[in-house]
Amino acid sequence: MLNNLFKLQKNHTKISTEILAGITTFFAMSYILFVNPSILAQTGMPAQAVFLATIIASFVGTMIMGLFANVPYALAPGMGLNAFFTYTVCFALGFSWQQGLALVFICGLINILITVTKIRKMIIRAIPKSLQHAMGGGIGVFIAYVGLKNAGFLQFTSEPANIISVNGAPLAAGQETFKGGLQSIVTGGGIVPALTSFAKPGALLALIGLLIVIVLLIKKVPGAVFISIILTTLIGIPLGVTNFNAATATSLGESFNQLGTTFGAAFGSKGLVTLFNDPSKLALVLMTIFSFSFSDTFDTLGTFIGTGRKTGIFNEQDEAALENGNGFSSKMDRALFADSIATSIGAVFGTSNTTTYVESAAGIGAGGRTGLTAVTVAIMFLLSTVFTPFIAVVPTEALAPALIAVGVMMMSTFKNIDWNDLGEAIPAFFTSIFMGLAYNISYGIAAGFITYCIIQTVRGNAKKVHPILWIVSGLFVVNFILLANI
Repeated sequence: MLNNLFKLQKNHTKISTEILAGITTFFAMSYILFVNPSILAQTGMPAQAVFLATIIASFVGTMIMGLFANVPYALAPGMGLNAFFTYTVCFALGFSWQQGLALVFICGLINILITVTKIRKMIIRAIPKSLQHAMGGGIGVFIAYVGLKNAGFLQFTSEPANIISVNGAPLAAGQETFKGGLQSIVTGGGIVPALTSFAKPGALLALIGLLIVIVLLIKKVPGAVFISIILTTLIGIPLGVTNFNAATATSLGESFNQLGTTFGAAFGSKGLVTLFNDPSKLALVLMTIFSFSFSDTFDTLGTFIGTGRKTGIFNEQDEAALENGNGFSSKMDRALFADSIATSIGAVFGTSNTTTYVESAAGIGAGGRTGLTAVTVAIMFLLSTVFTPFIAVVPTEALAPALIAVGVMMMSTFKNIDWNDLGEAIPAFFTSIFMGLAYNISYGIAAGFITYCIIQTVRGNAKKVHPILWIVSGLFVVNFILLANI
């Protein structure tokens, strides 16, 4: 039954591989269960309601992705997008969290519209092959950097003069205390990275985990990534890193009680009803929706293109169906639609934009090729309502080596780029480097698109650049201008 439903034999995989891949993906992204409530709660949203909304949005979105699109991608409220929701939309721009959810809901509707009307598909077809390969390698850079950072291998030093803002507000001279404590610090170009001291138990554990996953991968041990996570977690017990007291005290009953506060709040008297009441704020509302939608759209496209091409999840036949088919004739069509509706569903329950997670690459690296992987992740999210204490036990340092290893494997797509041709090399470089160092997939795509258009213009080939690429590059520029002024 499962073989027929998910076409396992056709995709050269089996049930055990898919389930193991799903569990691997889930653990790689399970941090969102704890991070998302802590970020959104700063806006005044009930933390336990956000916790449950995160689970519901992730479960529904990922289940649709698995059953409808039959691809191994998982969805959850996006990091970066939740920070934008809290620190920019609510703190800097002054929207209430209810209005913020209304903005996210509208963003989801726009994403559904551009998917159904094939705008997303047109964008994919317009992207040159060299940039598509660069996205794949760039996703590898991004994932590996996330792993290095989470492993605690890096430390950063900043002089006080380079601090731009604290908790979303400019740092006042001589300020020593902050209401609610320190939540976020933004520093400028004076920050200096360095290698950490491996005397720290967490960094030492991550280093051991990295050695384990490398050995298992080189030996081609089935389920190498997942096995490395379990072994590293166990080794972390005597090192004092695996902390059994880290289990959350979240009460499921209290979470459901609080969910009544956020469920449907986007449409209430403090949400959508008041969003368009003030004509003077209409431009700001539209700008914010645009920024939400643009980031969400290109994060997703980058993840699909970057991981799908290398692994064959979206093969040449599927790409042909994407280009020439009608309706939802290709897996990519269905995957884009599944991603689109997840954001609006999440907003209804009470969380920021739900998007396809780049950590899905961890499960893909473990062999996941079909929707059974995604369904497994969805079930794990559902079970996490009860088993969250056990999930919390797995330390970040045990997950980090898996991300580093997957990032290394994904960088192999760089070999398909002609690095001797600066017209290809420069956009590819900016795409991959900005994805990782700017910690944002969309920014990497923007850097690649814009530099590609500039280089082709200098070469006298401006007319050969697809019109959509020009339009999207222009919109990226507009988006950066808007972000600089809000």
